[in-house]
Amino acid sequence: MMTRDEAVELFASQDLIGIGMAADALRRTYHPEGIVSYIIDRNINYTNFCTEYCSFCAFYRPLGHAEGYILPKETIFEKIQETIDLGGTGVLMQGGLHPDLKIEWYEDLLSSIKKRFRIHLHCFSSPEIVNIADVSGLSLRETIARLRDAGLDSIPGGGAEILDDAVRHRISRLKCSTGEWIEVHRVAHSLGMRTTATMMFGCGETIEQRVNHLELIRRTQEETGGFTAFIPWTFQRENTSLGRFVKEEATATEYLKTLAISRLYLENIVNVQASWVTQGLKTCQIGLRFGGNDVGSIMIEENVVSAAGAHYRASEEELRRIIRDAGFVPKQRDTLYRTYFLN
Repeated sequence: MMTRDEAVELFASQDLIGIGMAADALRRTYHPEGIVSYIIDRNINYTNFCTEYCSFCAFYRPLGHAEGYILPKETIFEKIQETIDLGGTGVLMQGGLHPDLKIEWYEDLLSSIKKRFRIHLHCFSSPEIVNIADVSGLSLRETIARLRDAGLDSIPGGGAEILDDAVRHRISRLKCSTGEWIEVHRVAHSLGMRTTATMMFGCGETIEQRVNHLELIRRTQEETGGFTAFIPWTFQRENTSLGRFVKEEATATEYLKTLAISRLYLENIVNVQASWVTQGLKTCQIGLRFGGNDVGSIMIEENVVSAAGAHYRASEEELRRIIRDAGFVPKQRDTLYRTYFLN
């Protein structure tokens, strides 16, 4: 198992191809059949009202803002039906941290969706769940259990950014702490739920802080085994206040190196996703030889990263093409990374 010092040394190394080859070799041990997966799902942002004012976010609106919204259930139902009509199997639903939406609102939304649709609900990041617990006067365990019982199937890894409190204090000081983010996932795993882990890097953190993040994810996976995948992506600076201080976004080279080191460090997580949303299709395709075994979603709808300047788009046909052209077999998966679809 790679040590922290070894990971830091790899980040300093100029041997990008060697690092990529090592990550590719480890990927093959987990996925020897040569399959690269993708999912058809939709990001639904149920509200953009938020009280956290994160400096890297261009999506949120403060309470009372004319551009703020809470989506009506009927609008959410329409979006889900469109997703199903396009062959979608899941919904990724996240939103801002709203101080007036208590757990009953979320329970009603989840149960209403489940009554109408047969679809996997992958919803509510750690900061959202901490907020729901706080405004509802509940423990994290009771909050997650009630959401699960209302229809929540799994929890996304959003809101992690960099799991180092010095970084979090600088870029999102009102958002949940590193410990709270980890605790949400620990509790969810103990309740039988699966979750994903993410990392948004290139926001001014040090390499050591980036490795701190990987170490926390690896340690949590050792304890619980509940993470289905790790998904790293790069900070998008356009339209964000943090962008005034981070003058240059992470390059494709830095992305590929971080992707490969993530694959090598997180030996206990089976799936690592190569992102096209922030890096584009070509870099994502190369990422399939740098440890990635999944290319994520066709993104029927995405609002948060695009608000910060990422404007890449991809159809199912395009994702299948880049997978095939990289020498792999494309297969559609579900949210829990089961590739039982035959197409």
